[in-house]
Amino acid sequence: MSEYRGYFGKSLEFLKQFNVIVGDDVDINAEINYQGTIMPRYEHTDDKHIALKLKNGYNIGIEIKTIKDIKKISIQEKVKEDMVAPSFEEGLPKILLLSTGGTIASKIDYRTGAVTPIISAQELHSSVPELSKIANIETEVLFAEYSENIVPEHWIQIAKRISTINQSDYDGVIIAHGTDTMHYTSAFLSFALNGFSIPIVLVGSQRSSDRASSDAALNLIGATRLIVEKKPNGVYIVMHENENDNTIACHLGTRVRKNHTSKRGAFQTIGDKPAFVISENEITSNNKEILNNQFEPKINLEKKIALVKYYPGFDTEILEKIIEMNFQGIIFEGTGLGHIGKTMYESIKKASQKQMFLGMTSQCIDGRVSMTVYESGRDLLNLGIIPLKNMLPEVALVKAMWAKANSKDLEGMKEIMLKNFAHELTE
Repeated sequence: MSEYRGYFGKSLEFLKQFNVIVGDDVDINAEINYQGTIMPRYEHTDDKHIALKLKNGYNIGIEIKTIKDIKKISIQEKVKEDMVAPSFEEGLPKILLLSTGGTIASKIDYRTGAVTPIISAQELHSSVPELSKIANIETEVLFAEYSENIVPEHWIQIAKRISTINQSDYDGVIIAHGTDTMHYTSAFLSFALNGFSIPIVLVGSQRSSDRASSDAALNLIGATRLIVEKKPNGVYIVMHENENDNTIACHLGTRVRKNHTSKRGAFQTIGDKPAFVISENEITSNNKEILNNQFEPKINLEKKIALVKYYPGFDTEILEKIIEMNFQGIIFEGTGLGHIGKTMYESIKKASQKQMFLGMTSQCIDGRVSMTVYESGRDLLNLGIIPLKNMLPEVALVKAMWAKANSKDLEGMKEIMLKNFAHELTE
């Protein structure tokens, strides 16, 4: 039953004893007093605790044997929230907000305790009324997926939708996206829509929009301000610069990684400063605007590209299996300046003979591949591995998928991989 979801055994009997259910606001007298909302529990937990959401938004578990009394404050009824339609003001810039899911498009349902997708992009917009003072926002849901469920077919769906508004009256596009794989999506859009006429900005949040510590509103406002005030061509990721609410960072879509699991300032530009930093009063540019290329949409890819992270003791059977499965390329995430163990050399030779693209990146967070310094690096060059300078491993993977689909042969793919389209290669 949803009234007791996740509770069984002793904890279930305990809730029934005090006549409280999931969603009730309660005052708990235990070793210390707590006030909050009874939350559901995971099915595979013990029966000795109840879960409580405190007023500050955090969840805690309380052992039932420590609880002396529970008083119901109120019954939290599940009601449909009134959604205020966003206003439109003549003369303001026009922005398309596309929702794809993720934490930024989620909220806590306090009746069930679950994090659930917001039904529409309009609801996301209406939750941040400040946006209507900056721009006229049109909203659309493409799909609702947590970012770990985003696959290359989703990248293509996003790119195709955006390509339809080139040379339109929109001033920019905002994509609400989950954070875990957002930098893969931004990389693909940077290549597939290279030279697009208006800014494309991906925005996410580390905390759902209804939490007191949520970063969703400020990130959305920052993304909107970037489009309206700077109008930069290219693809960007906009997130908090750090834990406080003073600054928002705007990262180039090919130079960014998520470097922390939960901090609001999880995203960082690798090897440089963010392209723009937004504060309350101004937007500072670091002179990293996208290369001025002509827009020629190439919205296709080859999924059979592998990203292989080398480690001591790497089992070469993994590499052999990739070759056997007719993958079209391998991006190696090598050590240091771009090295992998000599036990892999025979498999690499086989892959090279099959005309597979072989590219080298580094496991190091910063710096660039240089394979002529040591003998082992020169050996790998002779085996056909292409050093990819300071391209990030994830970006190299996505670019290789795109390059394979847009080249006629191996030499053509190599040429694309070594050409700088969107600052994926920097000096």
